[in-house]
This record gives sequence, structure tokens and C-alpha cells, in this order.
Amino acid sequence: MLKSETFKVAIVGLGRVGTTTAYALLLKGLASELVLFSRDLKKAEGERQDLEHGSPFYSGTKIIATDSYEDLAGTDLVIFTAGCSQKPGQTRLELGKANCEIVKKMIPSIVKHAPQTLILMVSNPLDVMTYQASVLAKLAPGRVFGSGTLLDTARYRLHLSKLISVNPTSIHAYILGEHGDSSFAANSLASVGGKSLMSFPEISHEQLSWAQAEVRQDAYKIISGKGATYYGIASALTHIVDVIKNDKRKIVPLSTPLHGQYSLNDLALSLPCLLGRNGVLKVLDPELSLEERDLLNASATIIRENILKS
Repeated sequence: MLKSETFKVAIVGLGRVGTTTAYALLLKGLASELVLFSRDLKKAEGERQDLEHGSPFYSGTKIIATDSYEDLAGTDLVIFTAGCSQKPGQTRLELGKANCEIVKKMIPSIVKHAPQTLILMVSNPLDVMTYQASVLAKLAPGRVFGSGTLLDTARYRLHLSKLISVNPTSIHAYILGEHGDSSFAANSLASVGGKSLMSFPEISHEQLSWAQAEVRQDAYKIISGKGATYYGIASALTHIVDVIKNDKRKIVPLSTPLHGQYSLNDLALSLPCLLGRNGVLKVLDPELSLEERDLLNASATIIRENILKS
């Protein structure tokens, strides 16, 4: 990007995910202007001051603390992290009703004051929230999307890397479907250096099942140990912001409303997406195995049921 270009990011919701993401974005220098939006203005001001005190050590970013939607004007990207957090023993889907009420109150006001923005949903249940936000925002396809299974995918690649002793960045494998307990690994698509993942002698069906089970339990283990997950998702969100700001046009597993992919409509879930400066440019529908198609449909059914409940 040219130095004169600006990229204004607003973080709506200043819990641990929102504030950790703000910190990560500042360290990476990914925003020319960063808006910290919270109903609690005193907290927003405190976070602004704390973050601002580190400014001599990273590139200059204007930081604004606010509880006013008017300060979202001109925003390029809104990162929506507002809502109730997942508690120990609680599933993401159990957050649905309360968090969807927050979405219903806030999304129309965000779009009213920042009609040009992209909206990146992060709050759980992610797929339900993403679909509800897209309906409420009434923006063009691709401009409202969720962080989806990007973090799940990163966790899966990490577990696989330990099995085959290859850097996870060289492993091309996706977790798709719900960002939740019905997610699944699309192992028929997985490859390393052009070779099928299953061709590696270190890999067996039992090990793949173990790695996928670990992905499903990772968040629960972290929440049980420290109360919340936020470093991993902040890193994933920073990657998404980098791809958008710099128009890198990378393939990222994101949650988006579907329009006929695999004959699915009226819900959002994660598939590989082409992501760039204008949001999701294309939702890919790679050829899944019959078993994976069944898992995708099962995941879609669970998400649709929870959309209706919300």
C-alpha cells in the first residue's frame, strides 16, 4: 500500500478478544486509524490510553475511544467482537439468543454511519451471528463475513505438523463447516508439497481423527484453564486484516452466507474464500468426498436450526 493511503479499523466490543486484537493490529501497523467502540466509555478511554502509551515503539496510529456510532464514519473495516463470552462447559451455540439480540441492536446503526464498511464478525455462535448480521446489514454479498474456521484450521495444521514434522505453513488442510462442534476436516483436499496428506507414512486415519478431536477440544481446554481464548483468535484476525488491507487475495476459510454452494442457502458456514480489499470476492466449493458432503450437510442443519431459534 502507498504510504498516503489510509485504512480505518473499528473494533466493536472491548472484551479480551477485542483488546488483544487492537494490540496485535498496532504491533503490525495495520491501521492508520483505530476506533475502540464500547458502551462503557470509561473502559474504552482506559484501553486507548494504555495502547497509546506504547506508540513510541510502533508505527503511528491514531486511536479513538468512543461510545458514539458517529465515530465509525469512514471506517474501512468493522471487527465485531461484542457479546457474551463462552464460559467453562458452555458450547458456542448456547450463546445464540443473547448475542443475536446485541447484533440486532448494533448492526443497523453501524451500517447507518459507515455504509461503505466491511464487517468481520467474531462473536459466537459465529455462523449464526454472521448470517443474522448479513441480513440486517443489507450490504452487497461478500461485505459481511465471519472469522469462521480460520483458527480451527490453524490449530489443525499445528497438530498435523507435530505428526509429520513439517512446518504448519506448508500444510494445506482445512477445517470447514460450523465454527463449533460439528466442524470437520476436509482431508480429501489436504496436501503437503503437492502430495496427499494421506500418502505420508506417519499419517493414519486414527491420527487424523485424533487431530480433529483435538481441534474440537482446544477452546474448551483453554477456557477451562484460563477462562477465555484470545491470543489465537487475535492472531487470526490480524491475518485477515492484513489480507484485506493489502489486497493479498488469499484463500481463507471464512464464514459467509451461502448462495447455492453445495445446494445450501439461507445460512452461513465456512468454506475456502478468496479474500481481498473488497471483502470476500468468491466462495469456493471444492470437490469433497461423499462422507465430507454428509458432514457439511449435518453441520448446515445444526446451524440452520440455531438461526431459527435466534
